Amino acid sequence: MSIREVSEVINLIDDPDLSGAGVKKLLDSASATGCTITVDSVPYDDPHRAFTCDFIKVTIPGSNGKTHGGKRRTLGIVGRLGAQQAQPERIGMVSDSDGSIVALALALKLLRMHQAGAILQGDVIITTHVATHVSITEHQPVDFMGSPVSSATMNDHEVDENMDAILSVDTSKGNKIINHRGIAISATAKQGYILPVAPDLVSILENATGEPAFTFPVSLQDITPYENGFYHFNSIMQPHVATVAPVVGVALTAKAAVPGSVTGASYPDAILDAVRFGLETAVQFTWGRAEFFDSSEFEKLQTRYGSLKQFQTSGKK
Repeated sequence: MSIREVSEVINLIDDPDLSGAGVKKLLDSASATGCTITVDSVPYDDPHRAFTCDFIKVTIPGSNGKTHGGKRRTLGIVGRLGAQQAQPERIGMVSDSDGSIVALALALKLLRMHQAGAILQGDVIITTHVATHVSITEHQPVDFMGSPVSSATMNDHEVDENMDAILSVDTSKGNKIINHRGIAISATAKQGYILPVAPDLVSILENATGEPAFTFPVSLQDITPYENGFYHFNSIMQPHVATVAPVVGVALTAKAAVPGSVTGASYPDAILDAVRFGLETAVQFTWGRAEFFDSSEFEKLQTRYGSLKQFQTSGKK
């Protein structure tokens, strides 16, 4: 169970003095030999906001992972969000912070497991960012949190070429499409293709929640770059545009349309479900016992229909 880690991370993110350095201090307290934790601070895109966006990257090596020259695969877990807080307009953490809570709680849990000798087969790389002063953007059906930097900059810092598959975790409550309180996964996106929902991940999700698996729809626009001007459900699938690896979105959802910019709207039960799902996916994927897509069918699709990598770009203007 990861109740302790979820509680510690929520308390940290709710702190008005939240910073990348504070996150690193918590993670360092659980770090074991060979694990690395870095913070890279980047100025906001808005020159009128003299703050930094702190990118966190945690690497937990596996017993037979690439870090040690092994052959087991690496799972990437990306906590997507705009920001954890919206000071001074809001007091405390906002709903948008959920993706980072899941990512950091997973990092803390995996670090403690590694420290205790419960080491996964392959490496796990976990990334997210910390920001506390962003604007709130008007959007329908609910307002969105602003972003300290562009989605492309986030991908530069949060998507690692060593990731062989990626879980992108993001709050996705501000819509009228997923009417379920809990978590849901997307179909797999890879190099411009929207592939079937992975059966192995469905099984892991059902085990983690004790309920039938919930999924959410992904459109072609959702897997194109965020800044291209087309409609996007939200930024959950954005790591897809920066990698050849398969990407699956892990959405934290609600029955009502809940804005990411409101406080008091993070649900620990759903967060814990997402952490359990992410942890078991890390175990099974790096062990070679769970797949994100059917590789042979993907090869046949490319042979018959060609490359769709153009959907990872901004396309023709």
